[in-house]
Amino acid sequence: MRSMLFIVTALAVISLAVWAYRENYQTQHVINETERLQQEIGAARSRLAVLRAEWAYLNRPDRLRDLAELNFDSLQLLPLRPDQFGKADQVSYPPLRQVEFSEAVDVSGIDGPGPEDQP
Repeated sequence: MRSMLFIVTALAVISLAVWAYRENYQTQHVINETERLQQEIGAARSRLAVLRAEWAYLNRPDRLRDLAELNFDSLQLLPLRPDQFGKADQVSYPPLRQVEFSEAVDVSGIDGPGPEDQP
């Protein structure tokens, strides 16, 4: 009986060691994957910072003004003037339609039979 207990205990220890070994390698794999993803995120953030700097550089008002002047013949762009803007009360909205109801509809379901009562 004692030898059976030793064998069961040894098998339990071996199975726990195999389990711990597998868990260790899975954990290391997940840690490596996380580090790789963190590096990708860092690279993407640095690319985004460069793209934002390029966008700010290309959208400088003096550069856009010079480009508009150089391409005036094809674009016909003019500077904005205050008299080109309108006021909200100058906008003509379509008239509101009046909705006609032919008969009253009970939506509460209290009066009369419900849909399950109808044939």
